[in-house]
Amino acid sequence: MRHGKYPFIIGFLAVPVALYVTFVVAAYLQTFYLSVHQWSGLGPMKYVGFDNFVKIWDDELFWKSIWHHGYLLIALPLVTIAIALFFAFLLNVGGGMKGGTTIGVRGSGFYRVVFFFPQLLALAIVAVIFGRVFASDKSGMLNGLMPDSWAPWLFLADKRWAMTCIVVVLIWQAVGFYVVLFSAGMGAIEHEIYEAAALDGATKFTLFFKITLPLLWNTIQVGWVYLGIAAFDAFALVNIMSVDRGGPDGATSVLAMMIYRNTFDYSQAGYASAIGVVLFFLTLTFAALTLRVTRREAV
Repeated sequence: MRHGKYPFIIGFLAVPVALYVTFVVAAYLQTFYLSVHQWSGLGPMKYVGFDNFVKIWDDELFWKSIWHHGYLLIALPLVTIAIALFFAFLLNVGGGMKGGTTIGVRGSGFYRVVFFFPQLLALAIVAVIFGRVFASDKSGMLNGLMPDSWAPWLFLADKRWAMTCIVVVLIWQAVGFYVVLFSAGMGAIEHEIYEAAALDGATKFTLFFKITLPLLWNTIQVGWVYLGIAAFDAFALVNIMSVDRGGPDGATSVLAMMIYRNTFDYSQAGYASAIGVVLFFLTLTFAALTLRVTRREAV
């Protein structure tokens, strides 16, 4: 059996590894190669060394995009995880103890389906729906609910609120998945722990912060990394919802949008690849730092 172990493993891994190398690793290597060339996407390429990266350093829109990603990195994980933890706790422990086990609030099974529903919608559909919700005239849902005497709010057309509207939609779309994820983690916690704490007179507040949160920490850590990576994207929402794809005046610009526009609108595939390389290292650095900073002893 031992003699046939390695051929058996190689037989299973050969195709997935080959596909990964072809469509992921090779694409990364090609991006790194293109980043040091001037290329329109067609025709010959010209080697320019680090000129594309110098251009990035002097690009005002790039720094605006970095600022927006910083905003997303703070707002998206913090708010999404806080809301998801609150709802997951209610769905699993909020009903108290019954028959020696913890139960959720009444109708918790139905609420799980409702919370998860946004995950069934493609992000492009979500963007179109909320594009109408935040429309800057009376045809928009929010403006339509306001009194006729009020001037319409600009929402996505206002530089002060455009990025916040994008963040709200990202949070709405993501919360349901993390409610289910955290609910699964809470369901794996031994009921005897909650029962012992309840017998000692622990309140729901104590149960959450002293028992649920520490035992769920590894799941929260993974969720934080996923949401942080999502914060480095936001392309679909910005492309569909924002004014002039990243506007007004760059108020919703993100790096993925810059890559797209430089490639297809401005025919600067080399410059777009350089931005992609920067985005790659930013995402990798964020994931590594998050796992390092949030690491703690297993309970």
